[in-house]
Amino acid sequence: MSETNAGESKGNYAFVSLGCPKNLVDSEKMLGTLALDGYTLVPEPVGTDFVIVNTCGFIESARAESKSVIDEMIDLKRAGQTGGLIVAGCLPERVGGGLREERPEIDHVVGVFGRDEIHRVADHLVGRAREQRELFRPAPITAQQDRGRLRITPRHFAYLKISEGCDRTCTFCAIPRMRGKHVTKPIEEVVREAEELVGDGVRELVLVAQDTTYYGLDLYGEVRLTELLRRLEQVNGLDWIRLMYLYPIHFNDELIGVISDSEKILPYLDLPLQHINSAVLKRMQRRVDRAATEQLLENLRERVANLVLRTTFITGFPGETDEQFEELKRFVDLGHFQRMGVFTYSLEPDTPAVRLDGHLPEEVKEARRDELMATQQDHAFAFGESLVGYELDVLIDRAAEEPGKWVGRSFADAPEIDGVVEVSGEGLEIGEMVPVEILSRQGYDLAGLALE
Repeated sequence: MSETNAGESKGNYAFVSLGCPKNLVDSEKMLGTLALDGYTLVPEPVGTDFVIVNTCGFIESARAESKSVIDEMIDLKRAGQTGGLIVAGCLPERVGGGLREERPEIDHVVGVFGRDEIHRVADHLVGRAREQRELFRPAPITAQQDRGRLRITPRHFAYLKISEGCDRTCTFCAIPRMRGKHVTKPIEEVVREAEELVGDGVRELVLVAQDTTYYGLDLYGEVRLTELLRRLEQVNGLDWIRLMYLYPIHFNDELIGVISDSEKILPYLDLPLQHINSAVLKRMQRRVDRAATEQLLENLRERVANLVLRTTFITGFPGETDEQFEELKRFVDLGHFQRMGVFTYSLEPDTPAVRLDGHLPEEVKEARRDELMATQQDHAFAFGESLVGYELDVLIDRAAEEPGKWVGRSFADAPEIDGVVEVSGEGLEIGEMVPVEILSRQGYDLAGLALE
């Protein structure tokens, strides 16, 4: 990377990051690369030399959101309020050069694996070079390292990506086409990144991957998530380790034991199941059935104290019958989950599910989603009520608008997707871990009083 004189900037830019936490890590890595190369990040796009939009291409609604933001930036460019537009990430990786054909006002597109060269793309744009308007790189055979990020999360928590890509063949999913095959980041590299983040003030690490429980199989010939977790537990200054995207396969007894015995790994597990009917799971090619799923849930409940389970389901998968949906709804009504999200099936080009029979109308998918969320709501509210009267450690995320009020999260709340705890107290600080007496439930959120 080139060097600039102290105080000299090569140009200013704004950045929009869309999509999942894994995409956010890519965004932060690009921001760090640009900062080292002498570019200045500003909060608003108006008046910038250029704007970067790091997009999501996962499902149709995400692609529509990405294109909407791109169009907003194109309007600013046409009005002379920004000098250029770079579109990066999963959307260009999904559609290739077609994105610039649709929207010729885009100056450069950068695929997922071109992120580490974003400074060179910026140099081309600021220098008005016309060559190499598209930058795509093949998926790497070794994991990219994510140190040197310029983080846009609050200082006290960060996402830590432990692998890239996915070897699953779920019939509804296009992620392997965008992110490539599963590539494990070596344990030593993950630990170095964790130590760097904790040194920068992080108290909570949120581990993310496309398939967290698969960690290590490609690199070491066996799953190594338990070993990684034991190493991360030894990082001084780290309070919480939160596990996301835990595929139910490879969830073995040793892993359950590590989670159960740990003082840092939270008893909060994100376990995306997608469905419970065995026939639907087979059509999804999930390689797990209802019996295996129920056995895993039973093992987790028996061995992990204060367990909070998050899951996601898909409604309206091709061929899903009324009876199969009712089975899913009854399963949810058993109360296994404290946190849950529901997606309607999205017909994704170039995925095997497109060729399945029995595609359902959008209104049926949406009605089933709403029914499933309504079924879950009572269980989510009951869980919140069960915490009233207890003392919980709460990590303060931000100050509320009202003086003496703060917004934080308990062990049961992942950042940006779950509820929050509104805390009353004087003299608190963002990033502080505070003991809080929970006084009431407010919808999906809680309210409490900070204790001395």
